[in-house]
Amino acid sequence: MKNMTLREIAAAVNGKLCGDFSDIEAQGVVIDNRKILENYVFIAIKGNRVDGHDLVNSTYEKGALGAIVEKEGDYNGPYILVDSTPAALRALATYYRKCLTIPVVGIIGSVGKTTTKEMTSSVLSEEYKVLKTEGNLNNDMGLPLTILSIKEEHEVAVVEMGISDFGEMDILGDIAKPDVVIYTCIGECHLENLHDRDGVLKAKTEVFKYLTKDATVIVSADDDKLMTIKESDLPNGGTIVTYSGIPKDSDTEPAMYQAVSIDNLGLEGSKVKFAGNVEGEVIVPIPGEHNVKNAMAAVAAGHVLHESTEHIINGIASFSTIAGRNNFIDVNGMTIIDDCYNANPMSMRAGLSILGKAKGRKIAVLGDMGELGADEVTLHRDLYMSVIENNIDIVYTAGDLSKTIVDALSDTTDFKGVAKAYTGDNAKEDLIADLKPTVQEGDTILVKASHFMEFPQIVEELKR
Repeated sequence: MKNMTLREIAAAVNGKLCGDFSDIEAQGVVIDNRKILENYVFIAIKGNRVDGHDLVNSTYEKGALGAIVEKEGDYNGPYILVDSTPAALRALATYYRKCLTIPVVGIIGSVGKTTTKEMTSSVLSEEYKVLKTEGNLNNDMGLPLTILSIKEEHEVAVVEMGISDFGEMDILGDIAKPDVVIYTCIGECHLENLHDRDGVLKAKTEVFKYLTKDATVIVSADDDKLMTIKESDLPNGGTIVTYSGIPKDSDTEPAMYQAVSIDNLGLEGSKVKFAGNVEGEVIVPIPGEHNVKNAMAAVAAGHVLHESTEHIINGIASFSTIAGRNNFIDVNGMTIIDDCYNANPMSMRAGLSILGKAKGRKIAVLGDMGELGADEVTLHRDLYMSVIENNIDIVYTAGDLSKTIVDALSDTTDFKGVAKAYTGDNAKEDLIADLKPTVQEGDTILVKASHFMEFPQIVEELKR
């Protein structure tokens, strides 16, 4: 954060500034009292377990400049009283964004947002000082905190924008006001609220009215829904740019940033030649066709923001994964693919395709996916086809919905491996107890489920 005193913050959030305050500029904003640093502002949020108002005084002891609260109290330092602290957080970020002059890149899509964000940040970091979304700060609480963490030295911001319902992108768009948007794909996710892929597209394009004038929208030419977006859909003007991670035949119109050949290197990734608005060759250091697509999105973003081809290539090649997102862990002679931060049918299929490139035994540990609506049983069961297509040797599932994958495998003669399902309150624990003595050196194990299944526990058990 930069150039904002408590007086200016109070004006931005339409709050009442109380107590003895100074004109020192705030250095940052947090909602977690454990992250307070000198001259930071603490926003007290009332959560399900903890009320931040009970922690305000402890933040002054750590050097907080002030606090934003919605409850009167006996506070030991200056505070700003507002009607709603979550609303104040959003209002402050919205105001702060209007004061910024650096380009903001928004990452939107059903699958691949985090990987694309990391790849794009890696590319842009070759030439710019980049601020990127950390962890899962991509919703109406996390995005404002990301925007407010932009400091004087930053030259570009790359932010994830995640939603699960209509109207949410309106909130995020008004805060971020992106200059560049990258769309990864429109998949079968949050169907409980968004109903179908057309609904997903509609919800994710709510951002258009908030794009800056003449913004650039980068879309995957491999996604039929994204290819329906036209420049006339952008009310503030702008340019549609296309990218593709699938080589095209001579009769198909190539994308503006097009992968023209892919040399599969197994779990080491892919060697990719690309052409179009920029040409080159790069090693994408993680496997999977979808990660070639993510890399081409990053190539497009780098070129749109005037980066050299050399720096674009170096940025892709130096990309590294993060925990829970296609993270490869070599331990005890095995390879664990830790991809258990979240899941939907598209990302499940992508994960299984990566596992399919392994050389030793291929073990899939799968769990339930959330928010899939009326078709949730079918969307789980149909994953059995990806298991077969990728020659998976062993399948373990935890949860009632993912059990349908095992049921379907049992009903077909095309699957020659072993499949076991675990249900009930101790499903995950029973799975772990059976899995650990089964794995051996040379195995590759995919661990994937929606976040509520808490599958990182399985990863930690395998690492012991």
